[in-house]
Amino acid sequence: MAWTKTNFEGVWVFEPKVWRDQRGYFVETYNQSGLPAELSGMSFVQDNEASSTKGVLRGLHYQLPPYAQSKLVRCVSGEVLDVIVDIRPGSATYGKHLSLVLNDISKKQLFVPHGFAHGYVVLSDEAVFAYKCDNYYRPDAEGGVKYDDPSLEIDWILPAAEHIVSGKDLAQPLFSGHIPFV
Repeated sequence: MAWTKTNFEGVWVFEPKVWRDQRGYFVETYNQSGLPAELSGMSFVQDNEASSTKGVLRGLHYQLPPYAQSKLVRCVSGEVLDVIVDIRPGSATYGKHLSLVLNDISKKQLFVPHGFAHGYVVLSDEAVFAYKCDNYYRPDAEGGVKYDDPSLEIDWILPAAEHIVSGKDLAQPLFSGHIPFV
């Protein structure tokens, strides 16, 4: 399994081997024994999947400690722009973001550790997005950051007029440098 470190502490990109032939493809999407040493103690407890159409933008979400979640995210079908924002006070990349196109061709995955707000926008006509979590979802520990906060300078690729955003995500607070993630 090919894992690559990013410039964000604890964030990894996984590029699985995809075997393709006339029948289709085969890919191993997760194997705990193939994790990098830094993630070897990782234990996932919940899998989630969402189906969305072009322009749907979900995020930027996180869970507060002690219910923070690390995630291993992937796009099962279609294509998305996946975005994470470092909300860990004191981190060298605090307030910075990382964007990565995930799709059903490359099958790349992104490991997102605790302390990151996460979101994505669907670039294809439809997409199925899936992720593993190392902690259970708790509505009372939910947090978020406004996806279009100008201070974050995120290029969502699609024009804002094409974004389909929930009322909840439209109402998220600006980053402002004071996220209560500790």
